[in-house]
Amino acid sequence: MTRMIRTARQRAGSRMLSVAGVRGDQVVANDALVGPIDSSDEWIRRRTGIVTRRYARREVLVEDLAEQAGRSALAAAAIDPARIDAVIVASISWMQTTPAMAPLVAHRLGCGPGTAAFDINAACAGYCHGIGQADALVRAGTAEHVLVIGAEKISDFIEPTDRTMSFIMGDGAGAAVVGPADEPAIGPTIWGSDGRLHGAIGLTHSWLDFKTAADDEHVPWPTARQDGPSVYRWTQTALPQLAEAAIAEAGLTPSDIDVFIPHQANLRIVEGLHQRLGFRDDVVVARDIVDSGNTSSASVPLATERLLREGLAKPGQLALQFGFGAGLAYAAQVVRLPDAVGDAGPGAPGTPSGR
Repeated sequence: MTRMIRTARQRAGSRMLSVAGVRGDQVVANDALVGPIDSSDEWIRRRTGIVTRRYARREVLVEDLAEQAGRSALAAAAIDPARIDAVIVASISWMQTTPAMAPLVAHRLGCGPGTAAFDINAACAGYCHGIGQADALVRAGTAEHVLVIGAEKISDFIEPTDRTMSFIMGDGAGAAVVGPADEPAIGPTIWGSDGRLHGAIGLTHSWLDFKTAADDEHVPWPTARQDGPSVYRWTQTALPQLAEAAIAEAGLTPSDIDVFIPHQANLRIVEGLHQRLGFRDDVVVARDIVDSGNTSSASVPLATERLLREGLAKPGQLALQFGFGAGLAYAAQVVRLPDAVGDAGPGAPGTPSGR
């Protein structure tokens, strides 16, 4: 007689119960960065749309930002940390190869020893990867509540003279609690990668460089850099297809989308996609990049939190969110915006960023 393996009780759907975020508490204007790159405030605004970005103080670590955002999301959702079955942290700025950041953050938040905790390194797509995994875990019955965090302190990896990245990046963390729902409120995740451009975004040095360096050779601290033109060209064909696929797989059309929350990489990319995707005239568009900069895996939850906090987007509205970045990795899904918004914490900007 063949014994059957019992599976977890599956659920009809999942939903985002809350979203929260925290930004670096130091406001850094363009003029503070232009000297080393021989540039100007006008050039940065025209090229990226960024006016200011947020840096965390030197003593603040990326795990501190992750903890603050996670704690705020849990409080907003009124979920006791002991009820969290999994913690997923997306980051590229965690300083350790192992152990992962997630177990530390889960412990700090008061989650029990039975809480699964793991990291994702999908760069700026990491948070949307995490939402896709949380949705699958909840619907499969493997978890009831999942905390997803995107956290970055990119200022630790900036070379002031680099003209490709030094003026773009910012620090912050965003988090969401995902739980069960009677009907789906998170659409299918469309994800993938394009390894042909694996080297287009990354760090200047790897652990291998340190390992193979001669005894008398100095290997500089790794810093972020990108091949901007190649990445921009890729976005012009790949991102419209990604957005359209996520909407279609959710059984919707562009006219059904109320809120557009793309990764905050470049305002030109955001505005170009807004025009191309056939949204309604009243669609709300996230433009958090203007004064938060590009916060990598934190950018989508931070932009979501801000739109809801400022009242530009409403709970229950349908939002298309997606991330893309180093790898080149990407992920997208349509979600219903949550009812609860966590306190943004100290240093959160107040300048309107919506449509």
